[in-house]
Amino acid sequence: MAESNRLGAWGEQVAREHLLVQGYAIAAQNVRIGGVEIDFIATKDNRICFVEVKTRSSDFVDPLETIDERKRSRLARAADSYMRGCDIPLEPQFDLIFIIGTPERFTLEHIPDAFYPPLRAR
Repeated sequence: MAESNRLGAWGEQVAREHLLVQGYAIAAQNVRIGGVEIDFIATKDNRICFVEVKTRSSDFVDPLETIDERKRSRLARAADSYMRGCDIPLEPQFDLIFIIGTPERFTLEHIPDAFYPPLRAR
């Protein structure tokens, strides 16, 4: 496994533990819908959360800049398909978890409701 794949897998495990501690219920992980991978689908309160995890070894990027307009649109379409296919009546939310560092020393930033889907993708 390539080093970047190991780092990403580790980051997703850290993110999973964080979500559980924060009271989220994980419904699915690494779900592929129409060529888009959603890292986590979770629920909390009356919301269904589509969570994107970004793991970096250094902090040269603003977390919100890692999700460009195209990625937001693709995530929104995939989330809409998932919700329609499973007939989910919950309010959707898009979260970003950004992990910087290594297993020995890292920081985690969780941004709930990090972005709203583009109107044309709703």
